[in-house]
Amino acid sequence: MEHHDDRIMTGGRIDADEAFAELSLRPKRLGEYIGQKNVTDNLKVFIEAARMRNEPLDHVLFYGPPGLGKTTLAGIIANELDVELRITSGPAIERAGDLAALLTNLNDKDVLFIDEIHRLNRSVEEVLYSAMEDYAIDIIIGKGPSARSIRIDLGKFTLIGATTRAGSLSAPLRDRFGVIGKFEMYRPGELESIIKRSAELLCVETDEDSRTELALRSRGTPRVANRLLKRVRDFCQVRGNGRIDIGITRHTLESLGIDEKGLEGLDRDILRLIIDRFGGGPVGIDTIAAAIGEERVTIEDVYEPYLMQMGYLHRTQKGRVVSKDAYLHLGLKAPDASENAQISIFEEEDSPQ
Repeated sequence: MEHHDDRIMTGGRIDADEAFAELSLRPKRLGEYIGQKNVTDNLKVFIEAARMRNEPLDHVLFYGPPGLGKTTLAGIIANELDVELRITSGPAIERAGDLAALLTNLNDKDVLFIDEIHRLNRSVEEVLYSAMEDYAIDIIIGKGPSARSIRIDLGKFTLIGATTRAGSLSAPLRDRFGVIGKFEMYRPGELESIIKRSAELLCVETDEDSRTELALRSRGTPRVANRLLKRVRDFCQVRGNGRIDIGITRHTLESLGIDEKGLEGLDRDILRLIIDRFGGGPVGIDTIAAAIGEERVTIEDVYEPYLMQMGYLHRTQKGRVVSKDAYLHLGLKAPDASENAQISIFEEEDSPQ
């Protein structure tokens, strides 16, 4: 029988080298996992309780921006429970039959991880309801008057769902998760610890200044921190002396177009577009997406969260508005007091949402 325990199914493209490197840097146990203390502290209790009762862990939902360690923590849960992990994604499960094939291959206490679970088809989601609650699925055999329903019992598995958009989940699906964890952006100190650990795994020497610089420019995201570390390592090996110091770190980041606040080229393009063509806003997200040639979902999920966290962009009822800090960061003349007052009014109108 062929095993697919390590297979990763995804709706998007994964570069083989990047996927291998990313996997090799993932921690395997809770003790190795850095950050998200509120989530991990609770998980330690739930995992230990499930092991003491010899029961499967309740279904878990992780939500938050991409790159914060949701997939990694799902793998850690499976390791801590000493069970098999199956990984797939919402877009990869196109039909109810695809989900049924996955579920029927699960044993008791196995973990099924579904990334981007908010993108499941409605018909697939409805099959998942009974699987999560009753550990059984109903399959229709035949068509017309001769059609009949057969119930198939499943192993008592644990579903771990991950999403960047918790608000897009239907209420019936969200309510079936017993454990819900919100992932927050990482602090620079936590990112420094991650960079130090990753550098040791990559067998490259770093100093404290270079780790601090990388942490400050990593957008509060471990995935970005690891990616930048690997790019600095490349520059270090080709143009440096094999040791990562602050000089080669800054040279690499400047070459990649990443400024001292962690903004990339497209981040600055978004801010300049709103300032130059729309007077600082407000402007609709669809207009921004069309003007810079990016999909709306990419801007909302990848670029906006960090720009808003830094205080450079405000999401209002009338559209996106650039802040005074963004003008200053780009070296432009800041708006006058009346424009700032207008922005504050927009923010107050949008705050209840």
